[in-house]
Amino acid sequence: MPARVTVDLFMGTSKYPFFAEPIVANRIAIAGATGAVGKLVRQMLESRDFPYDSIKFLASKRSAGSTIEFKGQPHTVELLRPEAFDDIDLVIGSTPDDVAAEFAPWAVQRGAVVVDESGYHRMLDHVPLVVPEVNPDAITGHKGIIASPNCSTTQMVVAMKPIHDAARIKRVVVSTYQATSGAGVKGQADLTDGSRAALEGNRHHYQAFSHPIAFNVIPQIGSHKHDGYTSEELKMLYETQKIFGDESIQVCPTCVRVPVSNCHSESILVETETPISPQQARELFAAAKGITVVDDLEAGEYPMPSNCDDQDDVFVGRIRKDLSCENGLAFWCVSDNLRKGAATNAVQIAELLVSEKYSACGSSS
Repeated sequence: MPARVTVDLFMGTSKYPFFAEPIVANRIAIAGATGAVGKLVRQMLESRDFPYDSIKFLASKRSAGSTIEFKGQPHTVELLRPEAFDDIDLVIGSTPDDVAAEFAPWAVQRGAVVVDESGYHRMLDHVPLVVPEVNPDAITGHKGIIASPNCSTTQMVVAMKPIHDAARIKRVVVSTYQATSGAGVKGQADLTDGSRAALEGNRHHYQAFSHPIAFNVIPQIGSHKHDGYTSEELKMLYETQKIFGDESIQVCPTCVRVPVSNCHSESILVETETPISPQQARELFAAAKGITVVDDLEAGEYPMPSNCDDQDDVFVGRIRKDLSCENGLAFWCVSDNLRKGAATNAVQIAELLVSEKYSACGSSS
């Protein structure tokens, strides 16, 4: 395997840990506020009544100077620059990796805490990688930056958590079916415009994908990295191990782009140390915060992107025994990759930061 970063996480054992020093986040900023995920972050801060005294919205030169509405009030989008973080306590960033690498130090040097949704900081030793339903205690070890995982990793570890706690997962085999929204605006345009062109017998110039996505599946997400695995697949391996604080968990991922607008789907097979029946697993999933079980094969009821869109939960179904492995369990998992896979998880982390008491759903209410 390729060289990797050594993981060093503080993993607490209390179910409801009290954070010794919750931050005072009276003054908050959203970096990348005009993007698709930034827009969802704004909506969630408003709908979840996140506490603040002042808020500012930051973006690149292309969007700086435009006006957005928040809680019924107009706000002018400011340029993302070092001075923009003066007198800011908390930043939620939804930017490309290179932008995050540049702006996060500006904010931390001025005393702010950054919740970063980019991939830049995830595997750095000193940066906690947090999913509030899975490893909330890791947040206490932050040094100014907290990372939110890759969208495909996030929904998988939420689903793994109750099974791992009950029977310890040793191995995971996962195949993803990832929506075009994960490739941004250009990915969405490739799906809609490419499909229209294909139906009309015309050619479409694809921008986000190297192959047609219309009426097709592409078994590559990310660049070639090691032994035939892509960058997206290795993210799922290393991020899962870091989040659980356990490098012995084996992960074999295959990441595939499919012609679906939104919501990632995953076929997951786990091998546990001790046996766990499908019924036990179903009960564990149902009791877990952030998971909704939809599992009635006879009635044709199971999670699908069409019924999981615009939802914050991770949906699990098709729960069954792995016939090829004594301690194996197979299930199907769907989640809105722009919400729990990105915006929702970041806002939940922010809620943990300002809360004196952790609630299992990540809310400060």
